[in-house]
Amino acid sequence: MMRTKMRLLAGVALCLGLAATQAGAEGKPSDEISKYREMLADGNPADLVELRGEELWKTARGPKKASLEKCDLGLGPGVVDGAYAQLPRYFKDSGKVMDAESRLVHCMITLQGFTKEEAIKQWFSKPGKDSDIEALVTFIGARSNGKPIHVPHKDPKEAAMYKTGEYIFYRRSGPQDFSCATCHTSNGMRIRLQELGNLTTREGAGTAMKSFPAYRVSQGSVWTMQHRLIDCIRQARWPEPEYLSDAVIALEVYLQGNASGTVMETPGIKR
Repeated sequence: MMRTKMRLLAGVALCLGLAATQAGAEGKPSDEISKYREMLADGNPADLVELRGEELWKTARGPKKASLEKCDLGLGPGVVDGAYAQLPRYFKDSGKVMDAESRLVHCMITLQGFTKEEAIKQWFSKPGKDSDIEALVTFIGARSNGKPIHVPHKDPKEAAMYKTGEYIFYRRSGPQDFSCATCHTSNGMRIRLQELGNLTTREGAGTAMKSFPAYRVSQGSVWTMQHRLIDCIRQARWPEPEYLSDAVIALEVYLQGNASGTVMETPGIKR
């Protein structure tokens, strides 16, 4: 049964990639994506990544030959269900506010014995090279499906990170004097044919945040929220932040806070 499902998903993923190359000639990208979402209602290519992530979670790896099943994602050691929806949050053992990706890397270091460099060596997929981080985060995210987003702000460091994220969101910088707010504070905006959500509202932020990690049609791979934010910053011609940087996590705290109450639907399908 599992092999049949995986073959079906692989076939759908192939069809999706072929269809994506024809989108410009056959219709508006937004219309084509809607069709793809309908096609994949019963089989998202990201399901394959989720399955791999679950296997990685349970497999003993690294110098310590340990699995990640005792990783504390904020709700207690080994508790995965609902954890992603309540991240980022403050962790006493690290003294930092951490999102799903930074916390996962923390567990890979402390539980499995990887160095940070080893853990993040391939934090996103490349042609022919799958990313363990992407797979694990997809698995963790999927276990919050149907749960409302609720990022805690009780700890002073959580509240401070929200304020930092808000500052970064509105700060203009770079050669084009752009900020996140330039594109994401009004309703009905587009850049070319791409719809731009108003990330200052619950609806807009919720639509963006609830579906990540997500399968990106144009890339043929799963993207995590860190990957999406870093790429967006790059496109704005800002200096590209490091993976797992506090600046990116602060933006996540701000956006997840704005999306509070939105029900998770991940892995999603994106352009």
